[in-house]
Amino acid sequence: QVQLVESGGGLVQAGGSLRLSCAASGRTFSRATMAWFRQAPGKEREFVAVISWSAGVTRYADSVKGRFTISRDNAKNTVYLQMNSLRPEDTAIYYCAANLNPFSAFSAALRQTHYEYWGQGTQVTVSS
Repeated sequence: QVQLVESGGGLVQAGGSLRLSCAASGRTFSRATMAWFRQAPGKEREFVAVISWSAGVTRYADSVKGRFTISRDNAKNTVYLQMNSLRPEDTAIYYCAANLNPFSAFSAALRQTHYEYWGQGTQVTVSS
């Protein structure tokens, strides 16, 4: 049974920081592409950031570039999202996602359909 469990969400003032964690269990995630998506109230779920299994390649949504950093610790089966300079428009439920196929095309990694496994999400609320 594959499980992804997010943590680290909460309420923060605009300009503040949060660090989200996604702990993976049930399979070896060292060769998995890992990503973060988010869904704001009344909106579609959208891509935030992705990291390749080797951590050599990362991609970010334009809206978070320069403020968010994705990283991973394969020894701990954990991926992180460091969020700085938070804005009210960053308010959303943040989801962790995993694709365990090391041969999957990274070019598709910005799409939700690329991912086999999803966490339950963690709420991030940024007050103005």
